[in-house]
Amino acid sequence: MRKSNAHGLHAAIQDTDAVLITQLLDKIWVERGLSDNTLVSYRNDLQGLSRWLGKQHKTLKSAGREDLLAYLAFRVKQGAKPRSTARLLSTMRCLYQTLIRDGQVTVDPSVQIESPKLGRPLPKSLTEKDVELLLAAPDTKYARGLRDRAMLEILYATGMRVTELVDLAVTRLNLTRGLVRIIGKGNKERLVPLGEEAVRWLELYMKDARPDLLNNKVSEAVFVTQRGSAMTRQAFWYLIKRYARQAAIAKALSPHTLRHAFATHLLNHGANLRVLQMLLGHSDLSTTQIYTHVARERMKDLHLHHHPRG
Repeated sequence: MRKSNAHGLHAAIQDTDAVLITQLLDKIWVERGLSDNTLVSYRNDLQGLSRWLGKQHKTLKSAGREDLLAYLAFRVKQGAKPRSTARLLSTMRCLYQTLIRDGQVTVDPSVQIESPKLGRPLPKSLTEKDVELLLAAPDTKYARGLRDRAMLEILYATGMRVTELVDLAVTRLNLTRGLVRIIGKGNKERLVPLGEEAVRWLELYMKDARPDLLNNKVSEAVFVTQRGSAMTRQAFWYLIKRYARQAAIAKALSPHTLRHAFATHLLNHGANLRVLQMLLGHSDLSTTQIYTHVARERMKDLHLHHHPRG
């Protein structure tokens, strides 16, 4: 009988919390315009917390600071990483701030719970030799190969984001002066030099390959597919991975790989951090400073492998 009563209480708590979670997610979806993936994460976090609290015969509304701390400790013991714990705490804060604002609770139990310190991961980069192999991978005898070579060259020459590359319009290129006008995050513009190699491959592509790919169609996009439509981020990312395999580059790549290589190699060759910030389109210098750590790691590796007492 006791087990039956306990089970019934737990089920009632779950039902109460389920309604609360749905109401909260509906509210923050409207207020914050969160993505579907973020809402799924919020729901999973809150449902997990609710299930754990239910076993302590508590609801989301009745939980105290000690309960939240105990749940966070339980999750860490289960193997939760600091980033996952930080996201969970952020979800809790969102819940209780909304409940406080709506007058459903009077105390926020998530206040004064410190977020775990997150080490900022160093961006993955390629060596200069890796980049040369990747750039040489497309077969430039064909229009598609010439297009892909031009895309890789401009990515490495400018450090632009892949989305900025596929959105690039013909009117933003000035091949005579060797400059490209990039529209970055928040519609911020920056003027970036292309360099001789990128200009050479772009001129070849614009003259020989692009008209062939367009086949009398009209497009404002610099880089187009065989159907005459603009290249997509997903399609180009697939091409990069294919060329990496072709060049026998075993390192894990990301859509930002060539952007990271651009930044790291510039720093390795003595570029100024402020200049790099402008070229990358970072609004905050602290975002750019991570590349100094990458450069230092590179110097450590060189010392380790080449110094006689390394």
